[in-house]
Amino acid sequence: MIIYAVSDSIGETAEQVAKAAVSQFNQDIKIKRVPYLKDREEVLNFINSIQGKDNMIISTIVMADIRDFLMQMAVERGIHIVNILGPCISSIARITGETPSFKPGAVRKLDEDYYKKIEAMEFAIKYDDSKDDRGIKNADVVLIGLSRTSKTPLSVYLANKGIKAANVPLVPEVPIPKELFEIDRKKIIGLTIDPVRLIEIRQNRISRIGGLGGIEYANTERILTEFEYADKTMKKLRCKVIDITNRAIEDTAAVIIKHLEANG
Repeated sequence: MIIYAVSDSIGETAEQVAKAAVSQFNQDIKIKRVPYLKDREEVLNFINSIQGKDNMIISTIVMADIRDFLMQMAVERGIHIVNILGPCISSIARITGETPSFKPGAVRKLDEDYYKKIEAMEFAIKYDDSKDDRGIKNADVVLIGLSRTSKTPLSVYLANKGIKAANVPLVPEVPIPKELFEIDRKKIIGLTIDPVRLIEIRQNRISRIGGLGGIEYANTERILTEFEYADKTMKKLRCKVIDITNRAIEDTAAVIIKHLEANG
């Protein structure tokens, strides 16, 4: 059996209702989300794609004409269908005397802040760990530091605040991107950590995942060489440096945000 979670928006509500219902049965019931059904042609294509018997549609379509057309098509094809929002909206309309807006996605309002967060998240993923240094010039902040200094978690956390963060690992054998010298140094944040703590973190990582080059990765002499290189690089860039030793991601992010606001 397949339950189709259908919506004229993203379909999250219909899918959650379907999951809640299915959890009450010890049956192999699959759930497929079908979002953004907004016209009759899309409804027909969806109905025609349904194969076999004993399938079901759970709908949260709010646009009355599309909702009614889907209901009609499903009934004609003998497909079980339940519209969740229709009866609720009608009841509220009768009680309040107000005409519904029938606006798809009103439950999950995609405002400007939401889009900004999504854009920042995509940015953080695309420009993580120097995947593409061209993103440096378009970043709100650029995090630089040695491996295991929380650059990626910080980038993701800042993205959730709508801040576009790129991050660059500092490795002695790899020249730093020239773009770092072409942007406002106030946008660059250097991340440092106590060497002893970094050795512990890297050794723990090696014990978990192993891998070639692991001995050098956590070697004390190697790490001290990296620290010297990172220190020289940060001084050369004249950027703000934050010691993340024993500091939570949220705390470090708060310092970064305050710095950006003060220099914006």
